[in-house]
Amino acid sequence: MDAVVVGGGPAGATAAHTLATAGVSTMLLDKAGRIKPCGGAIPPRLIDDFAIPDHLLVAKVATARMVSPGRQRVDIPVGRDFVGMVDRGVFDEWLRVRATEAGAERVTGMFERFERRRDGGVDVTYRAGGSRQGESVTVTARYLIGADGALSAVARQAIPVAYRGTPRVTAYHEVIRSPAGDSEGYQARRADVYYDGRLSPDFYAWIFPHGPEASVGTGSLRAGFDVRAAVAALRREAGLENCETIRREGAPIPLRPLDWWDDARNVVVAGDAAGVVAPASGEGIFYAMTSGRCAAEAVQQALRTGKASKLAWARRRFMLAHGLVFGVLGVMQDTWYGNDDRRERFVTLCRDTDIQRLAFDGYTRKRLVFAKPLAHARIFLKNLGHLSGVLAPT
Repeated sequence: MDAVVVGGGPAGATAAHTLATAGVSTMLLDKAGRIKPCGGAIPPRLIDDFAIPDHLLVAKVATARMVSPGRQRVDIPVGRDFVGMVDRGVFDEWLRVRATEAGAERVTGMFERFERRRDGGVDVTYRAGGSRQGESVTVTARYLIGADGALSAVARQAIPVAYRGTPRVTAYHEVIRSPAGDSEGYQARRADVYYDGRLSPDFYAWIFPHGPEASVGTGSLRAGFDVRAAVAALRREAGLENCETIRREGAPIPLRPLDWWDDARNVVVAGDAAGVVAPASGEGIFYAMTSGRCAAEAVQQALRTGKASKLAWARRRFMLAHGLVFGVLGVMQDTWYGNDDRRERFVTLCRDTDIQRLAFDGYTRKRLVFAKPLAHARIFLKNLGHLSGVLAPT
């Protein structure tokens, strides 16, 4: 076998699909039954880049509402595009099925460890059936892709130096039955984002519509912050406290790409295992799938040339395309999310139409968009004014 992919989320399923489509013999090893807590937002570029069919979109958001600590509300129209919403259980399974239809072998199992072989290959050991009580099985492959989440067992073993010290948000959401009609606190085509220290001291809380369901959640880097209590408070405020709770989910989410994604021998990582969740926004699906494709194409190069050094191409290609965006978003989070005064000023800035246009152009195209020089000058001066306290939040 040429490659084993551990993890069947968007990164792993995309990697397996990319490899199988290219004729690479691939096993997709996935622990069944896990759904990551996620708002489920996907931008138009993802839909185009990965040929996502319309029937997977459970909602199409036309407006984003920013809510400040003082309950200043700024509604930002998406513009000509829309933000698609997916149900992660259905969406992830569709990606896995697509990978198997392309030729990947799908196996349900729990990854345990890998060992390098003298012939240059790698032995991958897993528990069949996805539980620790399952039979221990070992398969041999030339390369291993770890797409097994933020607490990646593959990354911990293969690149422990890069893995340690990655900042992680504890994310929690409740999937609820959507209310029968729109209200001030909830609309079926509006995504609400709350910047409020009571709901998240250093990240944000959200209400995202998913058609018949909705995701209400929050996240924080701060140890001990009560995410469940914050979600309960948000549901009360939005008038959603009596909506049926379908399921509750929590997981760590990394907020910085690892410095290395490979061990220069057999292993490369992708998705949350590589730390590719955008700071400030927490967006992960597009970056997970893009990194999965990069990892798969790097493995193809390594197979074709016989050079394991080609694995490093995965991170280089990803960071060349998206590293600047990650850097800017990291500065934005550090600058504006630290306290409620800054958060209030940040939401005030979001009233600016130039900022709105830049934000959604950048979101839909997944790159920094350069506007007219005067617009950038106005944005810079407004940022400076709010950071210095010369301008007051309104």
